[in-house]
Amino acid sequence: MNNNPIFFVIMEILTLAVGVAAGYFFNRYQVEKKRREELAQAQGILQAATEKASKVELEARDRALKLTQDAEKDLTQRRNELSREMERLDRRRTEVDNRAERLEQREQTLNKRQSALDRRTNEVDKIYAQQMDKLQEIAEMTRDDARKVLLDEVEKEARGDMARIIRQVEAEAREEGEKRARKLIADAIQRVASEHVSEVTSSVVTLPNEEMKGRIVGRNGRNIRAFEQAAGVDVIVDDTPEAVTISCFDSVRREIGRRSLIRLTLDGRIHPAHIEKIVEDETKAVEKVIAEAGDQAAFDAGIAGLHPEVLRMMGRLKFRTSYGQNQLSHAVEVAKLAGILAAELGANVEWSKQGGFLHDIGKAMDHNQEGTHAGLGAEFCKRYGVHPVVVNAIAAHHHEVEQDTVEAVIAEAADAISGARPGARREDLEAYIKRIRTLEEMATSFEGVSQAFAIQAGREVRIIVRPDEIDDLASTRLARDIAKKIEETMQYPGQIKVTVIRETRSVDYAK
Repeated sequence: MNNNPIFFVIMEILTLAVGVAAGYFFNRYQVEKKRREELAQAQGILQAATEKASKVELEARDRALKLTQDAEKDLTQRRNELSREMERLDRRRTEVDNRAERLEQREQTLNKRQSALDRRTNEVDKIYAQQMDKLQEIAEMTRDDARKVLLDEVEKEARGDMARIIRQVEAEAREEGEKRARKLIADAIQRVASEHVSEVTSSVVTLPNEEMKGRIVGRNGRNIRAFEQAAGVDVIVDDTPEAVTISCFDSVRREIGRRSLIRLTLDGRIHPAHIEKIVEDETKAVEKVIAEAGDQAAFDAGIAGLHPEVLRMMGRLKFRTSYGQNQLSHAVEVAKLAGILAAELGANVEWSKQGGFLHDIGKAMDHNQEGTHAGLGAEFCKRYGVHPVVVNAIAAHHHEVEQDTVEAVIAEAADAISGARPGARREDLEAYIKRIRTLEEMATSFEGVSQAFAIQAGREVRIIVRPDEIDDLASTRLARDIAKKIEETMQYPGQIKVTVIRETRSVDYAK
């Protein structure tokens, strides 16, 4: 064995060279192998992508072909429909043309017939005129004269017969009607005979002593102001011994004030806080009395089915009087009279009784609202479901509207009977004259008024003004001012009509 170091170095170099060469070629082989594998994989992916692209392209072509076929099919169908529609329109056009041609032919035929008829009409008119001329020559009278003579004779004969029949019917109706009316009214009054109504709502409160007046007024008038504000009334403290007067247009508020003042005088504790408590308690008590009075009145009149609010409003009439006649008692009496009259005449008894019972319900609210009590009552009852026949009876019992039914006439008649029977109403002569004089003096106190006349028992005042001082616009304002002053200073039943008359007269003399 050769132990030469150079030899070993050469061998190691050769070995290293061989190892490097072997590593290089092996690495190159591995790289080449990996490249061939990647190339093969890339070719596989490319081939797969190509196949997939071909497949998608085929599907797209199929879908496009299908869409094209569907579009062509739809287009073909629309073309067919359009062709059929065109054919139908052509047929309709042909039919219309044929019809127009037939109409034209018919119009020509009608024109020919109309011409012939016109010629015949002219000929007939000529013949008629010739005949009339011949008749007038024979009768020596024109057509108008003949017609006038004939009509005069017929009218004369008809008027004679009509006058004779009318006199006969009037005589029979008058005789029979008077007997029947007297019997009905007498029978109704007899069956509903009631005590004479003399109840008047009192406005005077009796005091235990004169010192109580000072306690009612209070220091610097605080008690009386608190009472008037809480109760809504006016308290008049005058020289009347041991008494004060409560004044208010609203009868319910007046009654609350009267009861409250009586309780305060009996209790003795009179100061603003206690006054408000007493007034509140008495308001509740009076409301309860009103509800009970309405229910009791409906029961007494034999009427059922009315709305509770209607009955409550009727209960307010317990504290309302007209010439001394209590309005709630008057309503019950009118309902009974109307029921009897309706039964005798064959009318609807229930509607007649309701119309008589509710005819003055508007008087319970006419101080709070504008309008007549008949109109207010009818509107109120209509709102709460009262039958239209009854509503008409309420609205028409003073002839403010037309009476549409016999029940309305019966309600009016029953109202007149109840108010006119002996003892029903009263008003002494002195009070009546004073009220009439007060109305006239109040009207003449205004500037520009020449004369004033109270008519219809004080229910209307007619005022004549000087035309050179009051124009048309001022006349309207004057009527409103006088009505407002009457409302503020007077107490009266129902309503008072104020009529202002302005007249201009121009006079000259021919000399």
